Amino acid sequence: MANSKIKTNAMRILDKAKVNYNLYNYDSNGEAVDGVSVAHMIGKPEEQVFKTLVTQGASREFYVFVIPVAKELDLKAAARSVGEKSVEMIKVADINKITGYVRGGCSPVGMKKSYKTVIDAACENVDTIIVSAGKIGYQIEIKPKELVELVRGEIESIIH
Repeated sequence: MANSKIKTNAMRILDKAKVNYNLYNYDSNGEAVDGVSVAHMIGKPEEQVFKTLVTQGASREFYVFVIPVAKELDLKAAARSVGEKSVEMIKVADINKITGYVRGGCSPVGMKKSYKTVIDAACENVDTIIVSAGKIGYQIEIKPKELVELVRGEIESIIH
């Protein structure tokens, strides 16, 4: 558990589940910052920092994919991983309505609803991964296995 004056929904969920995590923050002036820049700002390797992407399948269901910040989501592999014919990224304008988070501060933990979540297999190459804490400027570091359990996710290869 990290000590911070800021408590996001994601942090409260981690605290309640008694999951240990480290909290990082960076100066963003409240603006979304790309994930590669975030990795450099917090002094961590790009391979350890993951971004959260939200898609909608052909069935109209929403899906969450968590991938390394320097990689791109393979939409075909992503669709296969959730049993869809296809998936496409949601519109930026819809992020808050669907997840409760804003662009640049979307955490896989603590969304408005629980969506099927897939974390890229690259998470198995690092001891901990860093994802958004649910607010721009804040990141949480957690063991991949604990994140998978917390979001009831799956691990699949979903990047190019």
